[in-house]
Amino acid sequence: MKKIKILGSGCAKCNQLADAVKAVIAAEGIDASVEKVEDMQQIMAYNILSTPALVVDERVVCKGRTPSYDELKEMLSAKPQGCCCGSHGSKENGKSSCC
Repeated sequence: MKKIKILGSGCAKCNQLADAVKAVIAAEGIDASVEKVEDMQQIMAYNILSTPALVVDERVVCKGRTPSYDELKEMLSAKPQGCCCGSHGSKENGKSSCC
């Protein structure tokens, strides 16, 4: 499951981004949880200077604007970083192994 955070003060643009993200999740059948973060100290921990911002699996993918449906679909459907299968791989005999 993807963990999605909407960073912002609760303004109209932040709410617009949250609604757009929820619409993409529902339409595309993406398994995700959505959390709105309005606490400024928590937002500043992501080094965000302009809101709204979108964080997917603890990685800031967009800030200062509301992306289009297609952009959101791509951001929310991207595979997690790390191993090609989504795991972080393990090392056996000094070599990276997948799955």
